[in-house]
Amino acid sequence: MKAIELSQPRLDAFRAATIATPEPQRGEVLIRQRAASLNFVDVAVASGNYPGPSFPLIPVADGAGEIVALGEGVARFAVGDRVVAHAKPRWIGGRPRPYEMTQMRGISLPGSLAEYVALPANSVVPVPAHLSFEAASTLPIAGTTAWNAIRAADVGPGSVVVLLGTGGVSIFTLQLAKAAGATVIITSSSDEKLERAKALGADHLINYRATPDWDGKVLELTGGLGADLVVETGGTATFARAINATAPGGTLFTIGFVTGAEATVNLLPIIIKALKVVGNNTGSVSDLRDAARAIGAARIEPVVDKVFSPNEAAEAYAHMAAGGLHFGKLAFGLEW
Repeated sequence: MKAIELSQPRLDAFRAATIATPEPQRGEVLIRQRAASLNFVDVAVASGNYPGPSFPLIPVADGAGEIVALGEGVARFAVGDRVVAHAKPRWIGGRPRPYEMTQMRGISLPGSLAEYVALPANSVVPVPAHLSFEAASTLPIAGTTAWNAIRAADVGPGSVVVLLGTGGVSIFTLQLAKAAGATVIITSSSDEKLERAKALGADHLINYRATPDWDGKVLELTGGLGADLVVETGGTATFARAINATAPGGTLFTIGFVTGAEATVNLLPIIIKALKVVGNNTGSVSDLRDAARAIGAARIEPVVDKVFSPNEAAEAYAHMAAGGLHFGKLAFGLEW
């Protein structure tokens, strides 16, 4: 089969390859991969900033496709079913064990930039009927993370949600929060992106370059209370302000480290406001299934900003690594 390999931890070290097509073993399905989507973790792997990978590897954790063959004992799926593949196929549900979290597609397991992949049948989830393969490929990491953020804060009508930036998780959370009846405040350095977020339902827009004390603006907009949920993607440069912007009893859902992974934290506001600081490493297959059902029920259309071909892997990774260039998600259409 055709594939793209990452030969070493460099953003330009992609090469076309022809490798053996896998055979589905007992309990597995063989998937013809039709689309993939990029996440920050993929860039971290290709930049040498993520522990564990051995090179060469088939990159990109997230993907979707159709089942073309069944291993012995598989009864839940049929040939032709459209499915999305979880990035961590060993983590089926519940609290993760270490080996379930370390086994990840595009790092220790074959990723999505290949014609075919064989995966455990219990690690794949039906694609919501209204979604294209490109849209569906965004669900495993970004969609599931957003869903877990919504659930962690029990977001519903009257809740206030603050989102930092307009990347994949932020835009998914915007869409899910609006479907739940919440008020959404979103930040960006781009007025154009803020207007796009408004078109998706964002209630309040903050340009953090024009308003560096964006946390103060959040407090102003909420009558001094703050937000029930803040989805923290920035890390070092934004963490203290995110704490300040979170309401008493609220949830600070921390998922990113775009500006760095180390932060000096004043514990007093966390203690005094009884905040929940929740880390997230995507979620389980069960979480992905729940997210897909919610997205299907609300007919949410994931925002795919640009679609690349497999041979444009270096360009796609550079686009992602540059930061601030895209709105929502970047995807691959896997036509070889």
